[in-house]
Amino acid sequence: MKIQKEIIEFEKGKSFKLFAPSLKNCFFWHYHPEIELVYVEAVNGIRHVGKDISGFTESDLLLIGSNVPHLNFDYGIQTECRQLVLQMRENFLQDIIFPVPEFENIRKLLEKSYLGLSFYGETKKKVVEKLHLMKEKDPFLSLIGLIEILKTLSDSTEVIELNKEDTRIKWFLNDKIRMGTIYDYIHENYDKKPNVNVIAEIVSLSTPAFCRYFKKQTNMTFTDFVNNYRINQAKIFLLKDYSVTEVCFQVGFESLSYFNKLFKQHTGETPSEFKKKHFRPIEINGRIGIIARESACNK
Repeated sequence: MKIQKEIIEFEKGKSFKLFAPSLKNCFFWHYHPEIELVYVEAVNGIRHVGKDISGFTESDLLLIGSNVPHLNFDYGIQTECRQLVLQMRENFLQDIIFPVPEFENIRKLLEKSYLGLSFYGETKKKVVEKLHLMKEKDPFLSLIGLIEILKTLSDSTEVIELNKEDTRIKWFLNDKIRMGTIYDYIHENYDKKPNVNVIAEIVSLSTPAFCRYFKKQTNMTFTDFVNNYRINQAKIFLLKDYSVTEVCFQVGFESLSYFNKLFKQHTGETPSEFKKKHFRPIEINGRIGIIARESACNK
């Protein structure tokens, strides 16, 4: 469960690899020296990159820098989830980008990627189209496609910096606490009453020490993290057509007014507004199903 260094193998003669991993219930808290571009599709999910822990709805496109710890993006997702991951060789920046003056903006982008960058809007749409096209091309044309993707990202203003400070592995090397244990405890108890004293005992820390550790690792208090997790789970239930009242109690809140207030603080919308915007029924072969509308709600 402790942080792991992922060893990435590349095909001979290729500067990058493009693949579709599926880990699902595996907790893979890891890092690697290779810069990584990740596209993930899911009704709702949580991203943990460096210190940032935040949610996304429908899809996310992330550029993760060298040696930045991150959790696999399909961890804990119980609904359908698809991913495309592109990993560049460790020497990609130095050998391919640095020597070419025309790649100055790309160089700045890749150097900045240690913050963890989330892209949205038209940028995300264009890049995802190019990623799918790259799968069908020969290695040379795929490399040209990668340069085009990096150019699109480097020119974009549709980007969120997930971290405000350096969170590369040197910051985490002395971490001996099993973050997976904490995640699992919250996942199993978020709809009840997660107890900070219980989880502190599970990971062999006093409660004050655990609170300091957790705040240092996540920039959030344990209570704030649990509520953030509940709100992300609430989105899933809303998109499954549960009523707002049902969802409130389903995810562990005891007050509907507090749930509405907290949901709006986290998303900028009330639960009713979120459901109205992102949910609509559709008829498939005479049966009613649901789809989530494409949106920029993960901005």
